[in-house]
Parts: sequence; structure tokens; C-alpha cells
Amino acid sequence: MTIAFIGLGNMGGPMSSLLVRAGHAVRGYDLSADARQALTDAGGTVAESLTEAVNGAEVVILMLPNSDIVESTVHAAGFAAGTTVIDMSSSEPLRTRALALSLEEQGIALLDAPVSGGVARARTGKLTIMTGGPRADLERVEPILACLGTTTRAGEVGAGHAVKALNNLMSATHLLVTSEALLAGERFGLDPATMLSIFNSSSGRSGSTENKWPNFILPGTYDSGFGLRLMLKDMRIAVGLAAQVGTPDPLGEAAAGLWERAAEALDAGADHTEIVNWLRKD
Repeated sequence: MTIAFIGLGNMGGPMSSLLVRAGHAVRGYDLSADARQALTDAGGTVAESLTEAVNGAEVVILMLPNSDIVESTVHAAGFAAGTTVIDMSSSEPLRTRALALSLEEQGIALLDAPVSGGVARARTGKLTIMTGGPRADLERVEPILACLGTTTRAGEVGAGHAVKALNNLMSATHLLVTSEALLAGERFGLDPATMLSIFNSSSGRSGSTENKWPNFILPGTYDSGFGLRLMLKDMRIAVGLAAQVGTPDPLGEAAAGLWERAAEALDAGADHTEIVNWLRKD
């Protein structure tokens, strides 16, 4: 297929390269010259403008920071009727639904397919992809998504974005309490690596104990590839969704408040695993 890929950053860059290697004709667009060059090096084609990227594309994939940018990109692109747009960003579920209805009136299908797995799994095509939309539309683009990871349909349009935000609220809360526990144990005199070994064979294990602490925090690299402020954005989406549907979310709200304090204290480009450094200083 001819695919336009808009947003060639930490995640979009390796994802678009995988699609090139799978034999698709990929036209990418990004404001970053380095990101554009990376796609060229991978064998893709770089468009000089957004409209050039989407012109003639059967499928347009968006990997952008938030709903505001997704909506402005969609309105500026000028998609042709019959185009399928896949929003793989972490967008707001209800705004995704509204945008899908607006595009449907123009004969354009919008599907949501956010991902989990980070940069490492984006490079290997082993992402977890949470999809939302009509079954027939999703089945049509499944061969594309299969190049990037394993897909699970969460429901109708917006469902993928909802479950992605809820997943990241859980992930962030896990990381926060895991870091608090490990720092307390460390202050007591326990070895962090030993604690992690015990936690990972006990009921306290999570993605934070199995991956984030041993791979990014203990080595001191803090290079998971997912920014702290992006994590906070997803947490706010999840907390906002709970408020919109009328469910209590006191722990989620408290966790988001603590992450907001960390975001204010740390550098703008901080990796989300650096929240442990905020706890150390707090």
C-alpha cells in the first residue's frame, strides 16, 4: 500500500522504517530534519509538506503528541474521500469519536490504534496495539498494523485511546509506588537488585520491577524513550475520562498530582523513569 506517515519521532521513526522493510511505499512528513533523514536512510520517501505526504495515500498514519495536533493536522491535510486515517497517537477518546464522526461525513474513515511497548519494541515490531473502530475497517488495515506489533480490538472508535490512557495511568502509578518502596528499602540498607529479584517472584511485581527499574533506573541511563510529560498527559486523559463517565478515581487523581509536581521540578525533556530522581530530591 501507499502509506503516509505523519510524525517520525522516537516511535514514528522506527515504525515507519518497519513498514518500508515490509514492502510498503511510505511517504513520511515531520518538522525535524533529522527525522526526515532517518526515513530516507531507511528507504522511505520524505514529503516536503503535509499535503504532499497524504496526496494519493490509501492509508494515513498519525503518530503525534496530542489531540490538538492531531485535529489541526487532519483539518490541514485535505484527505481525499476513501482515505483511511489511523491515529496511533495517545489522543483523547471522546475527541477521537467526535473527529471520526466529522470525517465520516466526508467519506473518510478514522480508526484509533495507540501502542504500548516503547522505542525498543517499536524497533522490533513487537508493539502492543490497541485498536478502535468498525471490524471491517480494522480488518482492512490489519496487514499494515501486523508489521508493527500485535493488535487487539478494544471496541468502537475511541476505545483504543481509552484503554491506552488507562494502561498508562496504571503504569505510572506502579512506577511511582515501586520507586517509593525501593527507595525506602535502600534507605533501610537493602540492595535494590536483591529487592527487585524478590519482588519479581512475588505479588509486587509489575512492568516497573521487571523492566523499568532494572533496565533504565538501576543503570542510571533513564533512556526508555518515553517522556515524563507524555506520561503525565496520558494520565490526565485517563483521569479526565473517569470524570466524564462518572467513576471515582481518587488514587488516579492523587498519582497524576504527584507526577505533575515531578514534571514541574524536572527538565522539560526528562524521561518518565526520572521520576525516581524527583523522589530522591523531594
